[in-house]
Parts: sequence; structure tokens; C-alpha cells
Amino acid sequence: MPADEDSLAHRRHVCSRVIPHWQYSLTNRLDLETIFGRKAPLHVDLGCGDGSFLCALAQRLADKNFLGIERLAGRVRSSARKAGSLDNMRLLQMESSYAVRYLLPPESVETIYLLFPDPWPKRRHHRRRIVTPDFLNSVHTALRTNGVIYIATDQLDYFQKIKVTAESTLGFTIDDADVHLPQSKFGLAFRQKGAPIHWLALRKVSPVR
Repeated sequence: MPADEDSLAHRRHVCSRVIPHWQYSLTNRLDLETIFGRKAPLHVDLGCGDGSFLCALAQRLADKNFLGIERLAGRVRSSARKAGSLDNMRLLQMESSYAVRYLLPPESVETIYLLFPDPWPKRRHHRRRIVTPDFLNSVHTALRTNGVIYIATDQLDYFQKIKVTAESTLGFTIDDADVHLPQSKFGLAFRQKGAPIHWLALRKVSPVR
């Protein structure tokens, strides 16, 4: 195949990894079987950044579907380039909290990853933090029974706040967070600096009545 045709084919693969606007509505749940072209357990990375973590995981677990949700267009493009050869990975440019609340179908997700969300360290900005009771309730709705959300942060005060919020949210139990996952870009940077990483795993154990 000529080089220019090969490049064109790769660009088509890259474009196919990003869910186009016509394929979803801001008021309707995602049709996951249509988006991925198959039925398979779904893993979702909220704020997937440059896609390094999700691509590594999608390569490791080819029998599962992976959805990266990212607000910034440049990061979505970077993720799409990395995911060009991965048939089990798709990307959605969207605010994570909105996507969880309105776009993920109920009981559709096996695992959610929330790795190093913006800690908004200034007190006046704490209301912008993603982990709130409403957010965890939306996560609970999206997860299957026994589904898990993994949360990681290098900020101890934020981790403690997340844990308190989790303990007061019905339908979850705090699970073993000893996970063996690929390194994310931020995770690798924090480890190189010697910063401790705090992990929390929340498992959905029951419906909220």
C-alpha cells in the first residue's frame, strides 16, 4: 500500500475511535452496542487525558470495551491517535460528570476509573471537585452490581474528603484497592517525584431504594 494511502487509512482509524456527535444525543443514553459493534463488559476512564492508561488497558484486556471520556479536544485527539489500532476503544469529548449522569446507561459499566481528578486545592474552588454525593449516586446508577470505581489522587486532604463522601453514600462498600493497573501519565509523574498515591475502590453492592 502506498505511504499516502496507509496514512489515510490510519487517519480513518483514528477518526473512528471518537464517537461522532450524530451518534449520540445530550438527552439520550449511549447505544453502546452500536458504538462498539459488539456486546462486551464496559470499562470507562473519566478524564482519560492523553489516553496512555486506557490504551494500555485496552491492549491488555481485548475481551472488554473501553470508553475514554475527556473534555479537552487536544487530549481527545492525542488519545485517538494512540487508539488508532484498537478496535475495543472509543472516545467521547464530554464533561465527565455530565456523561456519567446523563449518557451512560443504567447498570452498563463494569469498572470506572477516576485517576487524579483536579483537586481544586483552594477552598473557594472545592465546589468544583468532581466527587460529590450526586456524582457517586450517578456512578452507582451506571455501574452493574459488583461493579467498581477506582479513584486515585496524590492529594491527601482530597482523598480524605472523598472517603468521607463515599462512606456516607448508600449502595457502596469500600473494597481492596490493591490494583495492578498500567501507569497513567500523571501517576508516573507523581511516582517519579516520590509523591504518595492514595487509592480508593468502591464496589456497588446493592441498589439504592
